[in-house]
Amino acid sequence: MKLSTKITVGLVLGIIFGIILNLFFPQFVPKLDQYVLTPVGKAFLNVIQFVVVPIVFTSLIVGFSSIGNSEKVGRLTWKLIFLYIMTNILALVIGFVTAYILKPGKTVGDLGEVAAQKAPEGQGIIDWLVSIIPTNPFAAFSTGNLLQIIFTAILFVIGIRMAGERSKPFLSFIESFHGIIEKITFIALKFSPIGVFALISSVIATQGFDIVQKLIMYILGLIIAIVIMIIAYAFILSLIKISPIRFWKSFQPTFGIAFGTASSNAALPVAIDNGKSSFKMQEEIAGFAIPLGTALKRDGACIMQTFNALFVAQLFDVHLTGTQIVAIIISALVVSFSTAGVPGAGIIMMSTVLTAADLPLAGIALVAGVDRLTDGFRTLLNVVGNTANAVMLNKWEEKGSVDTNQKVSQ
Repeated sequence: MKLSTKITVGLVLGIIFGIILNLFFPQFVPKLDQYVLTPVGKAFLNVIQFVVVPIVFTSLIVGFSSIGNSEKVGRLTWKLIFLYIMTNILALVIGFVTAYILKPGKTVGDLGEVAAQKAPEGQGIIDWLVSIIPTNPFAAFSTGNLLQIIFTAILFVIGIRMAGERSKPFLSFIESFHGIIEKITFIALKFSPIGVFALISSVIATQGFDIVQKLIMYILGLIIAIVIMIIAYAFILSLIKISPIRFWKSFQPTFGIAFGTASSNAALPVAIDNGKSSFKMQEEIAGFAIPLGTALKRDGACIMQTFNALFVAQLFDVHLTGTQIVAIIISALVVSFSTAGVPGAGIIMMSTVLTAADLPLAGIALVAGVDRLTDGFRTLLNVVGNTANAVMLNKWEEKGSVDTNQKVSQ
């Protein structure tokens, strides 16, 4: 049985098992979750997180170093950022329009009377930009700060290019280390069906269905917006002559882990491997674009922030002005680039968007109650967006190479 099939089976069985526990054996849920499900799920995540930092660092150095010149590095980066911004804006609009049409904030009944909760303050854009530069690269590695690790890798690549021949031993070491980490990743992935089963069944078993029933329109609305964005990606891929079915099959193991763990970071090693081995992307692009996208690309966060902002406005009967709508769009775009790739990070950043639009922070307390139920869907979209943008960049570069060759031959 293929790994993708095993992950899917683990996911489905985990959902079924969680539902059975919640409905028929609720008395066993606390102990079973405390001593079995949560420890097994956390152990799996820890193993995956173990390889994330070295795989990002080594992939970027190997990927950047394999790119012939600095001009190409700059070209790839700007192309990727352009794709990110365009697709992020599309996600923002989809989230906003879906919430506007479905009006989930008008359907929650007495849950609208939520108590205000002190929410953590979000980072401003200047602070966020400054925080990308690490004061201690080893601290960045120990905390798993992907943006700082990417910045560190870029500095190393610049140093490698400037050092010339003297850098070859170090580059050989990094390439060897990268190969070792890839093998460790394959070992970790053998346990992914068990890890995904434990994580998803824990969520379903412990969340309960009371609050879900009252927030059903909110949950369904968010999932509908996410599905629309995934369909939009399928349409975009079709337009540039890439089969959406081939894309989905190639990255199916990645998507299964993303949904089951609700962590983009956990799906990263699998995404790089799927990009290279299954989709047959250029290795330099897979090693560069996918790690960068894991740190920056957050379509799920875009949809969540605009959807939630409109939900809160409806919840408290706030009529949004044009200025508030612009504030929501801009702040959500910024926040999407700074949301961590771990479960629950979107809720923490939600305060930034609500504050920018002068909306009540009390809505966070209500949304947080069902966040984990929708987190897997948002993470799935994050990873779909990341891999789709990497595939689009790969196609863009292939087309550019063909056009250049045609001009040379003429």
